[in-house]
Amino acid sequence: MKKELIAVFDFDGTITFKDTLLVFIKFTKGRWLFFMGFLLFSPLLLLMKLKLYPNWKAKQDLFSFFYRGIPLEKFNDWGRIFGSEIDKILRPKAIEAIKQHKNNGDRVVIISASIENWIKPWAKKVGIDVVLATKIEQDKKGLLTGKFLSKNCFGQEKVNRLLQAFPNRNEYTLVAYGDSRGDKELIEISESGFYNKFK
Repeated sequence: MKKELIAVFDFDGTITFKDTLLVFIKFTKGRWLFFMGFLLFSPLLLLMKLKLYPNWKAKQDLFSFFYRGIPLEKFNDWGRIFGSEIDKILRPKAIEAIKQHKNNGDRVVIISASIENWIKPWAKKVGIDVVLATKIEQDKKGLLTGKFLSKNCFGQEKVNRLLQAFPNRNEYTLVAYGDSRGDKELIEISESGFYNKFK
């Protein structure tokens, strides 16, 4: 019996050619607040680049600055509307690859360090089966705390999330597409792995 094929795509830089967190901030907060926020956080981002401050913590700090206290319902509304912005930054070759996998009957999965609240609405629109991405925390009033509910979905965490969703690794063939260090572990456990295939 032929094994099921699961095609896993990173999102930012693989399906899109921009970091969607940055585009999302600019889309929801406007250019002025976007630039003011990054000016404020520039020392922290420099420390992150120098590997003196954790990537996930810098990302969470930035996310908290812009979205702590926002109602989850409003944030989800932004996520749904944001799909039209994602459409503007897609890599055509990646979309063709997704369509080809779908036509072949393969299961298509996105595994991303970006926030699931704006990936899932877009993925549903294009018929992608599963999204495994960074989850965000809300308080009892339904307001965002600014913290991530799950580990930042990067590096080994991408493998962990895949195996949680599809634990019987010997029962499927894995094809993985990525573009950065954050995809290394996932590509290493796949039968076929590709870096920067769509550029």
